[in-house]
Amino acid sequence: MKKILFFFLIGIFVASCSSQQYNTTRVQKLDFSQFKTYGWLPPVDSLSKSYFDNNIAQTNIMESANQELAGRNLQYSKDNPDILFRYIAIVNNKSRLIYGNYGWGGGYWGGLRGFYNPWYGGWGGWGGGYSNPIGRERFRYGHIIIEAIDRKSNKVVWQARGSAEIKNPEKSINKLPTVVKKIIAQYPIQAKK
Repeated sequence: MKKILFFFLIGIFVASCSSQQYNTTRVQKLDFSQFKTYGWLPPVDSLSKSYFDNNIAQTNIMESANQELAGRNLQYSKDNPDILFRYIAIVNNKSRLIYGNYGWGGGYWGGLRGFYNPWYGGWGGWGGGYSNPIGRERFRYGHIIIEAIDRKSNKVVWQARGSAEIKNPEKSINKLPTVVKKIIAQYPIQAKK
């Protein structure tokens, strides 16, 4: 029983630490080891409200990406690189329902369980009753997308994205090096050791 509880608690801890999500796609049969040099295209204008269109954010993205790409035996070149990278920064305004639980226990301790409710200080526990939407909450969700374009075919051959809720723009900008490192970790060539 102790082992089950231990693994359950570890699972909850790991799930709570993974606030960012990472996704990738690529041309499956392409040999990425053929690319020896790389360059950068200008960032894509995302046409959305972006906290990442300033010099600090751009520097954090570019320096982190260059460091990670160099660790994969790619050499930066302004003249005729084999592969071109570009990044896209997007911040979307979204909304989600906030639920209220009216259960058998009544009040905060008995009725507000198993959901997030900011009016009562956060997450409740498990309990009986039922939940109803009681309002909407607005939030911002950001994406950093990095694409690789084969210079010969002029086609995107790899793309990876890091996504997360943005609660504080300044903290999000400071976390960009970590996010970019995890995005480049999805690149088909692994870092040299």
